[in-house]
Amino acid sequence: MDAIEFFELSAGKWFSQRTVHNLTSGELQAGKSDLKIEMLPATDAAVAKLCQQHSIDPTSAKLTAVRVSWDGTPDRTAPKQLGSTILAIVPNPDNPSEGKVLQSQGNSRYVMGPDDVLTLITESDTLQAEERLWYLMPNLRLRTSVVKQANGTEQASFCSEIRKIS
Repeated sequence: MDAIEFFELSAGKWFSQRTVHNLTSGELQAGKSDLKIEMLPATDAAVAKLCQQHSIDPTSAKLTAVRVSWDGTPDRTAPKQLGSTILAIVPNPDNPSEGKVLQSQGNSRYVMGPDDVLTLITESDTLQAEERLWYLMPNLRLRTSVVKQANGTEQASFCSEIRKIS
C-alpha cells in the first residue's frame, strides 16, 4: 500500500478513543471523538489555496487531499472541541514511499513503511512529533504518537479508531 491508498482507505466516518500520557507529569487523559475524513479533488478551492500557500501547483503535482473534521472531548472535564483541517499529501516523485503533508499551519513529512505503517513527522521550533498509523483491518485503525515540546513537556498517545458503517 502507498500513502495515497492509505488515505483513500481512511475516507469515511470514524469513532476514535484516545489515551494521552503526559510523560513529564504522569497525568493521564482519556478522550473520544467522531472523525469524518473526506477525499477532496485537487481542483477544490481550499486545496488550491493550501497548495498556493506552499508554492505547489496542484495540477502538476501528484497529490491527494483530505478534509479531516472532528467533534469530541479531549477528556471528561474539557469542553467539546469541533474543527477541521485540510491536508494535501504530495509524494516524492523519486521515492513515493516518502513525501510531504501540507497543512495550513506548517508542514509534515511522511514515510510509508513496507509493513503498511504510515509515519507522520512534524518538526518546528516549538515541537517535534512522530505519529504512526496502521490498519489491523479495513475498519479498525490504530495510531500512536510521541510529542516533545520545546518547554520539555513530552506526551505519548494511543488511539483506536473504528469505522462507522451505516
